[in-house]
Amino acid sequence: MPSAFEQIVLSVSPGGMGLILFSIAGIALLVVFARKELRAELGQRRGLLDMAAGLVENPQLTVGRDGYPQLDGTWGEDRIRLEVVSDSLVPRRLPQLWLKSTLLTREETPRPSIGVLARPIGTEFYSRALGLPDTLAPPFNTDTPMLIRGRGLSEGDLQGAGGMLRGLFADPTLKEIVITPRGAGLVRQIAQGDRGAHVLYRQIRFPVTHVPPDLVRNALAELRLLNEALKPAASA
Repeated sequence: MPSAFEQIVLSVSPGGMGLILFSIAGIALLVVFARKELRAELGQRRGLLDMAAGLVENPQLTVGRDGYPQLDGTWGEDRIRLEVVSDSLVPRRLPQLWLKSTLLTREETPRPSIGVLARPIGTEFYSRALGLPDTLAPPFNTDTPMLIRGRGLSEGDLQGAGGMLRGLFADPTLKEIVITPRGAGLVRQIAQGDRGAHVLYRQIRFPVTHVPPDLVRNALAELRLLNEALKPAASA
């Protein structure tokens, strides 16, 4: 007795069978193309920090579960970490690609902590400023919404850092800075997602093949600048 599948096949006309086979072949091709596109996308993600590896000493590149890379290394006596972070949590905004940079010193510096987050919306899962307990008012007038958090931070400390913060956040690609006794960090935009891919297909694609070396150099220089702030000798 023919199986259920065989009965369906026998009941289909030759023309209908051709249409079915054509549809199956089309679906198979779409699957092949989708897998090829995914492999290409993952390969592009993994290579985003390749050009940055030569800017730090003892570079070590690793790749996270999402396919985005992390670069660890040293810069003089300090430890450096660069992370590529993809952010697509805001429905009515294009996906964002961030460079999260961290400088860690060998020894703690006796100073307060401060974190400044520009344009906060509450979905910044990568933010370190949100982990600080105290909220303070910005030390200068700005059209950019800012959330300032700290620990052990006085109004005098904040006023003293006001000029530096104003200069840094004049650049709209800067999302966050943080200064702690162990070092400094910042988050800066690399790129926005491709509008067509996001709006039409709900896909996350970024029009970059690597993080520009100049962006990394600037981030390293800014980390050094931040790490010199709020030290007792500087505020004396």
